[in-house]
Amino acid sequence: MEAVTKRGRIFDITRPLAPGCIVYPGDIVPGFVQEDHGNYLITDIRISSHSGTHIDAPSHYLDQGRSVDEIPLTHLMGWCRVVDVTHIHGEISKQDLEGKIEGAKKILLRTSFSGQNEFFEDYPSLGDEAAEFLAERRIHCMGTDAPSIEQFNCSGAVHRTLLSAGVVIIEMLDLWRIPEGDYWMIALPLRLRGLDGSPCRALLFEGWEVEQPSWTLYELQ
Repeated sequence: MEAVTKRGRIFDITRPLAPGCIVYPGDIVPGFVQEDHGNYLITDIRISSHSGTHIDAPSHYLDQGRSVDEIPLTHLMGWCRVVDVTHIHGEISKQDLEGKIEGAKKILLRTSFSGQNEFFEDYPSLGDEAAEFLAERRIHCMGTDAPSIEQFNCSGAVHRTLLSAGVVIIEMLDLWRIPEGDYWMIALPLRLRGLDGSPCRALLFEGWEVEQPSWTLYELQ
């Protein structure tokens, strides 16, 4: 979905959570039961913490990792770079990323899974060396429009490498209409205390003149 404003364009890069959406094998199939109470509607929702476009918290793979409500919001807001790797089928290597991510702290991969509406096991994913390369560069956020950042039937090594280095992971983005380039991003999880992940709403802003601010987070207890 795209919106045009006087300042530029806003791209909604979130996959809709709806019946028939892609589900990673073994995950809960999202369910929605809407009830009509006369003068209002209310819906019971059954989803996984990793349904649809979602954020992986460190605790998803790390025993002592932060939960999703403890992720620094600054890792999920600010300038990001969309990198087009749609020509790659299978493993995305360190060499595929070199020369494309200089100066960027948030990376979103537009893969050959873009535009797909059914799950398949050989989706493009990061290799171990690529994950170590990103961790060494202290990337804040790594996103993909594939079902996972790591290959199917994985060992979890790629997730652990990234999450141990403080890299926030976003999976199942919708990037098939997004050209390669730099955008201002906001991708925020629900404030689910103690959980390992959360569906999120992810937006890209193009053409907006935004300076990176010095953030101070105030929380009401």
